Amino acid sequence: MRRTQLVLAATLAAACVAAFAGEKDKPVAPFSDQQLIDSAMKAAPAKVASGAKIVAFDDKGAMRTLREGSNGFTCMPDNPTTPGPDPMCMDEAAMAWANAWMGKQAPTVGKVGLMYMLEGGTDASNTDPYATTPSKENHWVETGPHVMIVGAAPEFYAMYPRDADPDTGVPYVMWAGTPYQHLMIPVR
Repeated sequence: MRRTQLVLAATLAAACVAAFAGEKDKPVAPFSDQQLIDSAMKAAPAKVASGAKIVAFDDKGAMRTLREGSNGFTCMPDNPTTPGPDPMCMDEAAMAWANAWMGKQAPTVGKVGLMYMLEGGTDASNTDPYATTPSKENHWVETGPHVMIVGAAPEFYAMYPRDADPDTGVPYVMWAGTPYQHLMIPVR
């Protein structure tokens, strides 16, 4: 179960930060474990990243642990097949939310989780949790460096802008009205 959550969380990182369109078959030079760890640690503040578990995919697509953690956070390095930097770090509740999203199940409401993407992210649809490429209908947004609050009650999200085409310079709700709505909080 734990491994499944890690794999699903890593997939969320790739999907949330969007598309592999035209990039997934692009050859990528292998990185050393230390390079992967360094990349993953850029996702969160140093005090969080220093105690986080670091995981990455191996060359067969299986998740492997590069470093054990002690603080309940798991960080993943940048996905080199996406156009922008997108390392991610999440707590256990955010990983459960990711598991629900990937399984197309409703996440537990009130099990609030935190995700860091301080290096930014590859841009994503603001309305479709499963969009992989921009279209006129899915309101693609530039995310930039941010943190995410996931799993909160709907009343929490009602306090923030829910526009399909938000001002990404202020906190806003991504995927509003879906079970996967979450608060995007820009940090720069």
